[in-house]
Amino acid sequence: MPLRSALPLVAALLALAVPAGATASPQLQTGISDDGILLHSPERAPTIVTRWAAAGIDTVRIQVRWVAIAPGELDPSQPLGFDARDPDDPHYDWAATDQAIALVVANGMTPLLTVTGSGPLWASRVPSLGNPRYQPDPGKFGQFAEAVARRYRRVADRYLIWNEPNQPLWLQPQQECPVAGRRCLPVAPHTYRALVRAAYPAIHRADPGAQVIAGTLAPRGADPLQRNRPLHPLAFIRAFGCVDDQYKPIRTGRCRGFQPARIDGFAYHPHPIKASPSAPSPHTDDATIADLRKLEDTLDAVQRARGFSTPTGAHTPLHLTEFGYQTNPPDPYDGIPPARQSRWLQEAAYVAWRDPRVRTLVQYEWQDERVKSVGAGRKRYAGWQSGLLFSSGKAKPALAGFQHPFFADVKTKAPQVRFWGQVRPGRTHDVLLQRASPSGLWVTIARLRTDARGTFVKTLAPPIGKAARYRYRTADPSPVPTVTSDVLKVTPTR
Repeated sequence: MPLRSALPLVAALLALAVPAGATASPQLQTGISDDGILLHSPERAPTIVTRWAAAGIDTVRIQVRWVAIAPGELDPSQPLGFDARDPDDPHYDWAATDQAIALVVANGMTPLLTVTGSGPLWASRVPSLGNPRYQPDPGKFGQFAEAVARRYRRVADRYLIWNEPNQPLWLQPQQECPVAGRRCLPVAPHTYRALVRAAYPAIHRADPGAQVIAGTLAPRGADPLQRNRPLHPLAFIRAFGCVDDQYKPIRTGRCRGFQPARIDGFAYHPHPIKASPSAPSPHTDDATIADLRKLEDTLDAVQRARGFSTPTGAHTPLHLTEFGYQTNPPDPYDGIPPARQSRWLQEAAYVAWRDPRVRTLVQYEWQDERVKSVGAGRKRYAGWQSGLLFSSGKAKPALAGFQHPFFADVKTKAPQVRFWGQVRPGRTHDVLLQRASPSGLWVTIARLRTDARGTFVKTLAPPIGKAARYRYRTADPSPVPTVTSDVLKVTPTR
């Protein structure tokens, strides 16, 4: 559909959508993020977004990039007459974002909007450097955030502030290094705190029922020895709250005159790269999905030290807004075998489900980016290949596992085994939990009814040390099609 002819449809969908401020479900939502399809492949997006809904996806993360929407990308000065708070100002170009959000809403899913930079050059505090990522102006960002919320308040009520501010690709400088070769001091957390403090009230003015979610941190950093080396995420959180390693307040340097940010939730990207969802990070200040307790303890300690606040004083809910595993093929350096990707994504879904603070788990991405060679070695495999489909469109094993995750937890209640699964799309389903007999026949050992999100849990006590194969199979009345999970080989332990 040509973009111009699509705009009336967009306007109609935005007008008819659910009003903002609707109460969010306290249960875990399943999300997807793939802007390569949604924003940059408009010819493919309608068909694929329909598949997302059929796969049981609840929410779609969409980046609302300041530089792509605001005018004057390379101008050192803001255009004359531009009212940045007004989403109807003719200088703004919302067309691609409008169309993406309309597709998501039309297919019954909710958008999760990342309001992020970089901005246009004039939005930098020092535009003369020619670097739009350098020290974005919080006041100008707040104006943009308000315009976003005013435009989309009828269809969205969750706004993520920036993307991966602990990475130099998104925010610079990460640190200042007064003496070469010595430990550098963090800058990005303080810049980010100012961005959140500007965006939070601006969004709430436009959309009082909104949730403004901070964080969106990448899970790893590097030693603080260079200006734009990425910061370790837990160190970033402490600096954001102006506390030291012992969670004692700091009020010197960039923390002089400290004012805490207020947030409604915290987002995080717990990619483990090649480690399983149960393998902790080797670095104290990094955290992947196996380290959710460590992440939560850090957030809680900073909050107790009044490094940030929430409206009710409660602990922050957690949104895992980007998660995935790259595969080999195509990436022999950072990828894992496709079958292992499927198993680990299902285990990660269980890890997120069992944590009562986790509200959202977003799969990144739907389809692999094409491999680009930008050099030798690891650089021959640039881009991101964590999709449920290869770039050719061929499904990986993970596609079926994503729609019908199944996991056996042999540790939490050992020697008992907790079987967990979900049928997507979520609604109540009849499920048969089955075990393979010695002859290879599948024997039903429990008949279960899922909850409204398609989830079931069953704890059993199989013989210790004796391996067996398990699966689940739906038994819904016709004409609902039957689905079968992956087969798990389970050995109970003491």
